[in-house]
Amino acid sequence: MSGETIDIQTRDGVADAYLSRPDQPGSHPGVLLLIDAFGLRGRIAQMADRIAAKGFVVLAPNVFYRARRAPVFELEGIEDPEKRGELFQKIMPLMQELTPERIISDADAYLGKLQELSSGPVALTGYCMGGRLGWRIATAYPDRVAALGAFHTGGLVTDDPESPHLSAGELRQELYFGFADNDRSMTAENIATLEQAFRQAGVSYTAEVYEGAEHGYTMADTPAYDEAASERHFEALFELLAKTVAA
Repeated sequence: MSGETIDIQTRDGVADAYLSRPDQPGSHPGVLLLIDAFGLRGRIAQMADRIAAKGFVVLAPNVFYRARRAPVFELEGIEDPEKRGELFQKIMPLMQELTPERIISDADAYLGKLQELSSGPVALTGYCMGGRLGWRIATAYPDRVAALGAFHTGGLVTDDPESPHLSAGELRQELYFGFADNDRSMTAENIATLEQAFRQAGVSYTAEVYEGAEHGYTMADTPAYDEAASERHFEALFELLAKTVAA
């Protein structure tokens, strides 16, 4: 596969993104990869390349493009709790700036670019906050998105009137959720509430809890990385893609 950085025109500016494509000629289905809060970086490119090697066109946008081009953050010293806390003080304002309106507007540009480069409807795969972004995008563009995979995604069940689980009935895609066993942002009670919302809405979904895994288990450049859980995530993702968008 071949990877490159491209620019995508959005309503609010220009978003940089990592694009990875298979070496095989011909048309290929598309995957929009939605990053975790640490941003677009080398680990995300590695993951995009691995998905592309299976025959998919993968686009991973820098959703924080309004702040700066990637990499937006440096992860050096992230294993130090104090430095990690300082990093999140920088991250949180950028996350809060990703309003529903901005997410939906940006996604229109991302999906448009991906559909220029791929064939058929696309699938979404999201990590941590990327899973919540994917949920928002899936509900906004049901005819353009065929599947959503969300991995170590928290905050899907909250007391907020805008909590994602309350809009479960708006999802039309095939869904897969790979939850972290040790995740205070998505407890066993939260997962049960989410699954009840899916059942009531008649949504087609699969939910698994990765035993012993922590929030962020796919990210090899962070202390939360769990190789076994990360490999299980790839297996589940490829199964979802084969079921929904693969030719």
